[in-house]
Amino acid sequence: MFYFDKQDDRVLFNDIRVEEHILCDGRILNITPDVISDFKNLPFQDNSFYQVLFDPPHLIRVGKNSWMFKKYGSLNKDSWKEDLKKGFTEAFRVLKPNGTLLFKWNETQIPVKQILALTNEKPTAVQRVGKNDKTHWMAFYKGNQ
Repeated sequence: MFYFDKQDDRVLFNDIRVEEHILCDGRILNITPDVISDFKNLPFQDNSFYQVLFDPPHLIRVGKNSWMFKKYGSLNKDSWKEDLKKGFTEAFRVLKPNGTLLFKWNETQIPVKQILALTNEKPTAVQRVGKNDKTHWMAFYKGNQ
């Protein structure tokens, strides 16, 4: 949703779905990833990328026909903690040493404190944005391990 240039060869878009929807305002939403896979099991070698952007679904309660679900997807209400823990593990696995993980989270339903408890890594920077500062952008640095 937020890539500066979707045609940039440096960007590899990964998602679990390929879909097209008409949103509530009439805009067409095309979800057309370069790679189709689950963030809990990425098909990339260890240490593949200098930068990883992890933007998982942030809702566990959302109608399956709502524009929020169509646009962002949802987490499984029973397994979301384990799923996000695996997602963080995978994101850091494919990140090269001295690389940066950018993580986006909206705490409308799940507080960011609960999300950070799912990884041993600590962010180097956090920026809160949006209505009521509910969206958090975080940068994590993977040292030379």
